[in-house]
Amino acid sequence: MRAAAVSAFAALLALTTSTQAQVAPSAAERTAYTGLLAAAGRGDVPGIRALLSGGARPDVRDGHGRTALHVAAYGRYHEAMRALVAGGADPNALEADRYDVVTIAAVADDVATVRVALGLGASARNVTSRYDGTALIAAAHLGHVEVVRVLIAAGAPLDHVNNLGWTALIESIVLGDGGRRHTETLRALVEAGANVNLADREGRTPRTLAQGRGYEGMVRLLERAGAR
Repeated sequence: MRAAAVSAFAALLALTTSTQAQVAPSAAERTAYTGLLAAAGRGDVPGIRALLSGGARPDVRDGHGRTALHVAAYGRYHEAMRALVAGGADPNALEADRYDVVTIAAVADDVATVRVALGLGASARNVTSRYDGTALIAAAHLGHVEVVRVLIAAGAPLDHVNNLGWTALIESIVLGDGGRRHTETLRALVEAGANVNLADREGRTPRTLAQGRGYEGMVRLLERAGAR
């Protein structure tokens, strides 16, 4: 595939994956919610506690497979998230597209919610999404560098390969724009010990991929780290 075609494919894939990554509850869905889902959608902590005390199922799901915890995470209702997990909600539950609350927050560049989710027992190591990726890969592809740093500190697998054949480090290049955010994301991954020579399915190394896109800052960063 020529460089221009690769670039166009990467741009399209970046748009597609970032759009599909978060399917937040629509206004119509929120209006139709009842019980625990409705309380989570309002961030109603007393309501959540009362419903759970009354026997409500903590992992009740909506039509998209979202639990009340997913709904609260989309709303950035941190106290609601805490109340749900205290009442038995699974912090590692996946919705219909296989996203957990950490990945949902990572894609939204919502550092605070990522921290809350991790503090509640959600794992940075979960394999999520239709791409068999991780929250770290999702954040790296979008250049959410602070989220990347938080996930690295939480033990996210640095060299996990998704079903596109890409690691977080590779995604910061092939789905990035070579600008400051993606370069700093790459730097965070390199400094954490990500493998700078782990190639994609076609045998192209991160350095080769960055070179082919004209991302000279990334090339220099990789070469200093021993990339071939």
